[in-house]
Amino acid sequence: MTTVAAYAAPASKAPLERTTIERREVGEFDVLIDIKFAGICHSDIHQAREGWGEATFPMVPGHEIAGIVSEVGPGVTKYQVGDRVGVGCLVDSCRECENCKAGLEQYCTGGNVGTYNSVGKDGEVTYGGYSEKIVVDENFVVRIPDGLSLDVAAPLLCAGITTYSPLRHWNAGPGKKVAILGMGGLGHMGVKIAHALGAEVTVLSQSLRKKEDGLKLGADHYYATSDENTFKELAGTFDLILSTVSAPLNLDRFLSLLKTDGAFVNVGAPEEPVALNLFSVIGGRKTLAGSGIGGIQETQEMLDFCAEHGFGAEIELISADQINEAYERVLSSDVRYRFVIDTATI
Repeated sequence: MTTVAAYAAPASKAPLERTTIERREVGEFDVLIDIKFAGICHSDIHQAREGWGEATFPMVPGHEIAGIVSEVGPGVTKYQVGDRVGVGCLVDSCRECENCKAGLEQYCTGGNVGTYNSVGKDGEVTYGGYSEKIVVDENFVVRIPDGLSLDVAAPLLCAGITTYSPLRHWNAGPGKKVAILGMGGLGHMGVKIAHALGAEVTVLSQSLRKKEDGLKLGADHYYATSDENTFKELAGTFDLILSTVSAPLNLDRFLSLLKTDGAFVNVGAPEEPVALNLFSVIGGRKTLAGSGIGGIQETQEMLDFCAEHGFGAEIELISADQINEAYERVLSSDVRYRFVIDTATI
């Protein structure tokens, strides 16, 4: 075991504090990564505060990890010391079910192993990226292309893949009208990716205060959902609406914005249940769906896509002692658009 410094939530809703954790020895197929940057995802806050249900403490959050390989096990073939790599939301899965074999490890029927707040096959609790180092099986590590700097690449490991996967699955591209609902950590990546895929992109945000940013990042149109006229003007407009919002929504209103056969896809996960009038989907043969991150192969594809198109996330780099302040700022939507921890400060 190796002892490393980390920031952990000691209990539900407690401020995160500096501590030490144990990392396993490097096994035959393991990669030891010196973490350079770790993104702060809204999921980290949901879990550290038990918004999504009971959690395990102490908790070291962080599933947007970018770093450098510092050691490899004797059986490792994919990576070598010095490689630039990333780790996203998963560090293992059953590898045997139909979904795993299809490259959909995120939907592993045997239960995947989350990067933190999960239990590995060794029975040990997993600790995430708010730390100096992490040991991960090579099959759950991805390569960060040279065209991406590590700091702006880190958030792609969750925010990037969470938006890329459904945009690809629902065929966002030329001739398609796509709306991104919410202009935050996920939403701003949704705008960049949908634009790069060739879709006509509209941002639906509560207000117009981020309009200039949205248009700069690739949106063709920008509307405020607080304005009643938006719902009249855009009725029946979109092929796809990607909701990145983690607050409960009036789904019926947003479903009215879809064309016949349009899809409303949730990647934001509110803590509370939402209501729905089924006539909102029956009329127009509409789809209400959800999507969770992406598999390892698709995550690699997304990183390569972002590098090819010359963009990463829009970030605000912080030191580890600013994590608690950053959590509060995420909750008040005061970040443009992803906090990233410089792990050298841990």
